[in-house]
This record gives sequence, C-alpha cells and structure tokens, in this order.
Amino acid sequence: MARGKKYTSSMAQFDRQHLYTPTEAVDLVKASAKASFDETVELAVRLGVDPRKADQIVRGTLSLPAGTGRTARVAVFAAGEKAAEARSAGADVVGADDLVARVANDGFLEFDVAIATPDLMGQVGTLGRVLGPRGLMPNPKTGTVTDEVERAVLEFKGGRVEYRTDKVGNIHIRVGKASFDRAQLLENIHAVMEELHRAKPASAKGRYVRAVTLSSTMGPGVHIDPLLARTVALYLASPASTFVTGAIVRVDGGDNR
Repeated sequence: MARGKKYTSSMAQFDRQHLYTPTEAVDLVKASAKASFDETVELAVRLGVDPRKADQIVRGTLSLPAGTGRTARVAVFAAGEKAAEARSAGADVVGADDLVARVANDGFLEFDVAIATPDLMGQVGTLGRVLGPRGLMPNPKTGTVTDEVERAVLEFKGGRVEYRTDKVGNIHIRVGKASFDRAQLLENIHAVMEELHRAKPASAKGRYVRAVTLSSTMGPGVHIDPLLARTVALYLASPASTFVTGAIVRVDGGDNR
C-alpha cells in the first residue's frame, strides 16, 4: 500500500519493531500527528482471550479522566417521562417507535452511542442486524439499557466510552486527541489498562495482554511494551528521562501481565 510523505517521514523517526515505554510512545505519536486537523489518538490492545467463547468476551464502559476530546452523539430510545429526561440531559436524538422506524427504514445512524429503556428493548432488538455490527446495540452490561436515562446521557456526553473485543481479541479505544498534553494521554491510557485488567475473564489462560499499540488517525502505530503498559501511573509522577526503555517496573509489586 502506498503511503503519503508525512506517514513515511513519521515512520523513519522510530523503530517500528521496538517496544517503547508509555511516555515514549505518547511523545512519538504526538510528534507524528502532522495532519491539518486535530487527530484522534487510539489505543489498540491485543488480549489473550478467545472471543468465540461467550465467557471470554471482554466488554464494558469506562470514563476517561481527561475525556475523549469530542462530544459523543447520543441517541435515546425512550418514551414519556424518560424521553423528556433524555432531552433535558442533552441527548441528540430521542424517540420510541418513530426512532426505531427511522433507523430500520431510513438507515439513520448519525449517532455514536445508543441508549434504550428496558421497556423499549423489544422494539430496539429488531434493529440487531443494523446496530450490532456497528457496536451500537444497547446492552445492560455497558449501561446502555437503563431506566436511569439522564445519568447515562450525561456520562456518555462527558467522555464515557464503550469497549468490546473484536473477532480476534483486539480492543480499540479512543484515548484523546493529538492536542492533549502528555499527562492527559497517559492518564487515559492508565484508566483503560486498569479497566481491561479489572474485566479480565476468569477463564482466560496464559498472558492476558499480548500487545499494545498507540497511534493517531493518520500516523503509524507505536508499540508499547505490554509489561510496562499498566505502569503509566509511575510516568505521570516522573519525567520520561528517569526511565530506561525495556525495564520492567511494577506499580505495587503485583503481576503486570
């Protein structure tokens, strides 16, 4: 695949095969974000799970301490008082059977998060083939099927994000923008890694975190040492120069795998 000059230039600035510390990776990704717009920074984590097994699907939501750098477009499937709550909380689109029909018949998908009240899931469930593949299907495990509509809308508008393993065990999460400073990106990366370890399936065997890569929208991926990915808290408190790339540092003496 042909690459642009900026992409090729960025690749020449570091070793694509090397495993970097979180701080080094953040600095390299910020330096490689040369597009004319504020590029999104994404963290990709390869987990040692088998998503074909129901008990090894890793999914959930978390709030990023520094936010995502963008305001999510939220659609709410609700009626009556719950619909009014959603509107007052700032939902971008609210509806019941009319919204279901709009998605099913008109292909309306101009939203990033879909929330539904339990009483409407019978209708929303018919949209599975449309919303499911796009990761938009409301689910109780991610807090998007709830009667607490106002709180859910405010959380997702405020930087709460969903995550789920794909077919081969990868998770992709936006952790901010290239304009974020180093500390903000490190805080978000730390939050993601802690959440993924919290959500580790009991049935997962062997090394849990297999690979970690950080990249911007138009830039190349920078590989982070999986053994160091969870130690971001240390880098927040100390300058990058005090750490040696490749050293295995533990936050609390525990297992970083």
